Amino acid sequence: MTADSRPVRTRYAPSPTGDPHVGNIRSALFSWAYARANGGAFLLRIEDTDRNRLAETSVGAIMESLRWLGIDWDEGPEIGGPHEPYFQSQRLPLYQKAAASLIDKGRAYRCFCTSERLDQMRAAQAAAKQPPGYDGTCRRLSPEESASRARHEPFVVRFAMDREGQTILTDMIRGEVVFENKLQDDFVMVKSDGYPTYHLGVVVDDTEMEITHAIRGDEWISSAPKHIQLYAALGWEPPVWAHLPLILGPDHKKLSKRSGDTALLDYRTNGYLPEAMINFLAFLGWSLDDHTAILSIDEFKQHFDLARVVANPAVFDIDRLNYLNGHYIREMDDHRWRRTIAEWCEKDLPDSVKRPVEPAVIESVAPLLKERTAKLADIAPMVEFLFSYDAPEFPVETLIERAGDAATAVRVLDVALTSLDAVPDSAWDVPNVEAAIRGMEGALDLKLRKFVSVLYVAEMGRPQGIPLFDSIVLLGRERALQRIRTARLRVG
Repeated sequence: MTADSRPVRTRYAPSPTGDPHVGNIRSALFSWAYARANGGAFLLRIEDTDRNRLAETSVGAIMESLRWLGIDWDEGPEIGGPHEPYFQSQRLPLYQKAAASLIDKGRAYRCFCTSERLDQMRAAQAAAKQPPGYDGTCRRLSPEESASRARHEPFVVRFAMDREGQTILTDMIRGEVVFENKLQDDFVMVKSDGYPTYHLGVVVDDTEMEITHAIRGDEWISSAPKHIQLYAALGWEPPVWAHLPLILGPDHKKLSKRSGDTALLDYRTNGYLPEAMINFLAFLGWSLDDHTAILSIDEFKQHFDLARVVANPAVFDIDRLNYLNGHYIREMDDHRWRRTIAEWCEKDLPDSVKRPVEPAVIESVAPLLKERTAKLADIAPMVEFLFSYDAPEFPVETLIERAGDAATAVRVLDVALTSLDAVPDSAWDVPNVEAAIRGMEGALDLKLRKFVSVLYVAEMGRPQGIPLFDSIVLLGRERALQRIRTARLRVG
């Protein structure tokens, strides 16, 4: 029976050395979607064998990232399952048994080379312009000498790679990839501390957990010959392989923190919605068809197919993510939107703002925000001016810069005071405020767009935001006029 004929079982197996980033979460999403689309199971396994790099909060961040996106697992931490435990650090006997079996078969050996000796070897190889790699010194030891030295010397266990012929990877995305065995290296599969490296751990666990499809990032493709040979040496059936395309930054270089490869939960902190992130990640290397651009998580897991994944690198386009986030914000029903505004105001407004925030203000400003919000973290800065009686703080240079010079700033503020003061409290509504401000064009001999940002700064403390006319009405006549007077005094 081949992996193709068994019930689909996929996994996400991160190393808890830091918070999960966009690239590895994309792998989790595709693995989960493939399992869901095929009625299979999705497992979460924590590969915590790199004991020197463990991050205390990483496991929690991994699970929280998945939950935020709505990616549920059928087996794994906090759930359990028939293949417990799901932490590699608790599965050491399995790796030791596999390593011993490979040593007995002559497909692995103990290596006693010190770090100093390995450094000298690499330096000599570099000086001779030879490719780096282990030179096989300990591979030539007899089994008797190896066993004897193991009683009193530290060692690692290396896999004895086949150095003749070729190793062929059959990949669902890339097709056949051929590796020349003479270029391969006898890699370490068990470290001196007894913990396995990724290569042995992933082969043992994917086999024991009955994983049928190994869906992972393209950066692991160079490791494929190691894993294929390990499977053959152990007499085990490998999974179906699928290596996802690289994710590049907008400059078509490797994705970096600056270009978007930050911790996934940072996007939540910055006000991105899980619906937008799912939609965005789904199209990094995959498409439903030639025209669909908006896709819900339910539609994605229903239609996902590895046949639609391309081998070419995907580009991380933050503008695309912002567009999707804005789309899903505008799709919110009014009740959820008001609740979201209140939550972000409670969280982000200065401590000086009274809590709970005024529901009436939220109710009034909600329609104005919906079309202008790309990220939820933008909400509080845009509405902060409404929650204080005092004039907003801003560098006076900002106001002068918007006017062009101090003299023009004075003229704009003076004319605004005269025009708005003429609007009585009983007529303080958007049409009358708008008419008063548009009427300033004649007195100033300036188009509205030339001076409107001066009024934004005076009223809100920022050169742009929610619509000015509505904002002035929401402030009320007294506060709006007082802010213009204060700005006028500050300009001089």
